[in-house]
Amino acid sequence: MLRRLLAWLDRALSPRAPASPDIDTVADVEPAEVEPPGAPGGDDVVVMPIEDAIDLHTFAPRDVASVVEEYLHEAQRRGFCEVRIIHGRGKGVQRRIVQGVLSRHPAVDGFRDAPASRGGWGATVVWLKAAGGDVSP
Repeated sequence: MLRRLLAWLDRALSPRAPASPDIDTVADVEPAEVEPPGAPGGDDVVVMPIEDAIDLHTFAPRDVASVVEEYLHEAQRRGFCEVRIIHGRGKGVQRRIVQGVLSRHPAVDGFRDAPASRGGWGATVVWLKAAGGDVSP
C-alpha cells in the first residue's frame, strides 16, 4: 500500500504534473489505486509527504514495521542522511518493533534513542547510508 502512495506522490510532485494544492488528499488518484474505506482487507489511503521525521501514532500497530521499512527506503532515495522515527513511549512495544526493523534494514547506518530535546526514548534517530550504496529495492 505504501509503495502505491509513494508512486502517486512522485507523480503528483513531478515537474510534468501540477502539484496538488493539498497533498493530504487523494482526489487525483485513479479509483483503481484506492480501495474504498471498509472494503474487505482494505485500508484507507493516506498520502504523507516524506520529511525528516515520521510520527507512527497515525498508523495501525499492524502496519508499523512495513511503514518504517518503506519510509526508510524513500527517505534514503530522497537524500536524507538522518531521520527521526516517533514511536511514543508507552510500554515500549512500538519502540522494539521499530528498532528491530532498523537493526536489519539495508539503508540504516546506525540508530539510537533520540536526545531529550527531540523526543527522548519516545523517538529514535536513524542515520542512513548514502543512496546508491548497499540498498535493496
